[in-house]
Amino acid sequence: MAPTLAPPERCITTVRTLAIDAVQKANSGHPGAPMGLAPVGWTLFTRHLRHSPANPGWPGRDRFVLSAGHASMLLYALLHLTGYDLPLEEIRRFRQLGSATPGHPERGDTPGVEITTGPLGQGLANAAGFALAERMLAARFNRPGHEVVDHRTWFICSDGDLMEGISHEAASLAGFLRLERLVGIYDDNRVSLDGPTSLSFGEDVPARFEAYGWRVLRVPDGNDLGAIDAALTRAERPDGRPTLVVCRTHIGYGSPNKQDTAAAHGAPLGEDEVAATKRAYGWPEHPPFLVPDDVAAWAGEMAERGRRHEEAWRERMEAYAAEHPGEAEELARVTAGELPEGWEAALPRFAPGESLATRASAGKVLNALAAVVPELVQGAADLSTSTSTNLADQGVVAPGDYAGRNVYFGVREHAMGAMTNGMAAHGGLRPVCATFFTFSDYMKNTIRLAALMRLPSIFVFTHDSVGLGEDGPTHQPIEHLAALRAMPGLVTIRPADAREAAAACVVALGRTDGPTALVLSRQGLPTLDGPADVERGGYVLADGDDAALIATGSEVAVALAARDLLAADGVSARVVSMPSFELFRMQDGAYRDAVLPPELAARVAVEAGSTFGWAEWTGCHGEAVGIDRFGVSAPGAEALRHLGITPEAVAAAASRALTTVRA
Repeated sequence: MAPTLAPPERCITTVRTLAIDAVQKANSGHPGAPMGLAPVGWTLFTRHLRHSPANPGWPGRDRFVLSAGHASMLLYALLHLTGYDLPLEEIRRFRQLGSATPGHPERGDTPGVEITTGPLGQGLANAAGFALAERMLAARFNRPGHEVVDHRTWFICSDGDLMEGISHEAASLAGFLRLERLVGIYDDNRVSLDGPTSLSFGEDVPARFEAYGWRVLRVPDGNDLGAIDAALTRAERPDGRPTLVVCRTHIGYGSPNKQDTAAAHGAPLGEDEVAATKRAYGWPEHPPFLVPDDVAAWAGEMAERGRRHEEAWRERMEAYAAEHPGEAEELARVTAGELPEGWEAALPRFAPGESLATRASAGKVLNALAAVVPELVQGAADLSTSTSTNLADQGVVAPGDYAGRNVYFGVREHAMGAMTNGMAAHGGLRPVCATFFTFSDYMKNTIRLAALMRLPSIFVFTHDSVGLGEDGPTHQPIEHLAALRAMPGLVTIRPADAREAAAACVVALGRTDGPTALVLSRQGLPTLDGPADVERGGYVLADGDDAALIATGSEVAVALAARDLLAADGVSARVVSMPSFELFRMQDGAYRDAVLPPELAARVAVEAGSTFGWAEWTGCHGEAVGIDRFGVSAPGAEALRHLGITPEAVAAAASRALTTVRA
């Protein structure tokens, strides 16, 4: 005999009270949004979201993103009640060290959490990236009668999400591209942390999204289960546009004294209010974390539904494989995140002495790799001709046509980074996005989140120094390398020439445990001779016994020229190319000491950027030749000379270091 299933209203109250109790026990968190959103969340998870709680990574699943990440207890309660491996004990440990229920949803910590959210607006843009990835994979793999890539991306966003600029960027592009399998639910509760949204937010949200090219549906009462179900059902019927369901809810619903106030937003209700709210629900005040048996029975029901979803999908895949075995094998490969066998053999060769900007050489490499790695896709922030990342003859993603591999993000750096992360998290694609290095500031949070999630996103940043020239200090990065190097989990690579650029692309594409930033020059750089040991982060280019000159990128050539000047004065200088601090740190002590022997204490670092951080490699007796001020508007070579990035300056610094060491 099948267990009795509780009616939706009883389950919704359970979601609400679990959120209330978890926040109260933790003495921190956000109870109000889960209380208001519980009817929406329950309806979505049990009637519309195609998922398999027993197999959260099932490729055919719908994706769900809680952009309003502060409402994490809504998601945790839903995951627990619908059968995910999230025991009630983890709900009790909300926000505690080592729990599977952190303060904001964290990819990898909790089964069923697709992506890390919390910084507002990010999740909406991530969801657009998921939806774009789904359409691009569908265009590549689906065949008539075989819709094997066919799932939706759902997200819930808040007033705060829609205030953030990134939401405008992402929603605009999603509407332009007609991402019809993207469905958002807007939690229109009209309250933010400081009070009513009327303090700062008065726009017509439905009109805004309609102007972006979205279909807008309205649910006037967020407790009306029939209206919610009808709106989500309609949202499932594509009409060539993404859909936003505007749902009027009440933050802290049911709280006698805190409903519809900021007091319910980001703090526990308090013991007295918890009791009063449960009485208002007609719910027992004790025990906390109550999950009635008929509510708990939904876990088994949802697991069985998920099993049936998976079985139907497997049958479709078997039929697909029978007719299209090559495509099925390839889809399995990209879904597993495996690169094609022998892909590195496609790398182009560069002749010693050939002068190429590393943006140009990296562009040649990406195009060569694209020919053998079809999951490699790229996008740029209206700068693909300048970043040289465009994949020639690979088509353009256009509204309703997703067969191309070049995405024109427009001047939307923040959304570009977040959508790239969404594409990487979706799986099946290896996304690269590009802009000028100084504009990485607009993407800082997305890069950080990629590192936090260990996503293999690839960020290409060109025009890497004052060497870009006449555009001047607004476009000339100074502190940016230091900032990226300070970020845990990110590998930053600044190649010295075409050889290193090629090796850097190999490192980036081969990484599966985190993002990579490739920092590339605008100006031409001579191609050096010999192997490029980029994967080790640093290596000896030219040996010497008296001093060490350590450089990255375009300044490696400066260091080599300084070595010649020192040799004329009888000083033997070693030149070390160090394209990546992070990769060099990963090497064992014996290798690092072989490259930078401890006894070689006279060291000079040279890099056309902030000197911050170089003391790690130069030591207490060394010097750093860099730029600790903003740049100038002048031709690139002149700007570098004016700011002291010259062989003469490096040689003089080495002489001073030698004097200090020998004193």
